[in-house]
Amino acid sequence: MRFPRKAAVQLLADSPWGKCLQSNLEARKPQIQAEWSRSAEEQARARAESRWYGPERPKFLGPLEADYPPWLRGDAPADYGFDPLALSREPAAFERNFELEILHARWAMLGALGALVPEALQYTGVTSFAEPRWWAVGAAKLNGEDLNYLGVSGLRIAGGQGILIIAFCQVLLMFGPEYARACGSGALEPLGIALPDKNYPGTVWFDPLNLAGEARAFERLRVQELKHGRLAMVAWLGFTAQALVTCKGPLQNAIDFVQDPAHNNVAALLGA
Repeated sequence: MRFPRKAAVQLLADSPWGKCLQSNLEARKPQIQAEWSRSAEEQARARAESRWYGPERPKFLGPLEADYPPWLRGDAPADYGFDPLALSREPAAFERNFELEILHARWAMLGALGALVPEALQYTGVTSFAEPRWWAVGAAKLNGEDLNYLGVSGLRIAGGQGILIIAFCQVLLMFGPEYARACGSGALEPLGIALPDKNYPGTVWFDPLNLAGEARAFERLRVQELKHGRLAMVAWLGFTAQALVTCKGPLQNAIDFVQDPAHNNVAALLGA
């Protein structure tokens, strides 16, 4: 898939529109690089002042003494010194695993919202779905169900093509971020888009509200993102196990547990 992506970018870059974008970027590049250098210095100072980085950061065993892996020095966000299998001993492996963790954490957080929100809207009566359970939506769609979201039909939005048009839109939306992640932060420069980092691209394209514009906020949000992402990944293990055992969604399972915890728990359901 890498060659078609590069070919598509090169095709756009060679067009008059692409050449105009490149020319504008080249004119602004010295200023952009100076801003990146200044931001990098501010972020380094913010990490040095933060309790979440460095050798004195919180560890996964808390106050207990332990021999933590020497390759985990607290340079990365949410580094609690946990690598019992030494999967990230080598710098290249650490960089790769760090990138993969961010990628899966972001997908897990988005997916968790997608699993919970339809159930919540259905349960509160805000709207009604043909199928609110995350694990059954695909089957319902393939079986011809017209899945209305907030009263708007997906088939009407997609002009009668349904899944094919939705998939095409997904490809367009994910092309830029995934291409930059796979090929490096400079991969989109032929299109006039300069990104400071492939994992944290920032800029108006990926941080339009400028939530991480200040160095301390940026470093704090990096830690929070991974903490919440790890919780979301663990939550998905629970969502999947619940779906296999109860054939219900996560919100309905939580409601059932609150209403009758004695009969709606792991031990009771597995022993049934």
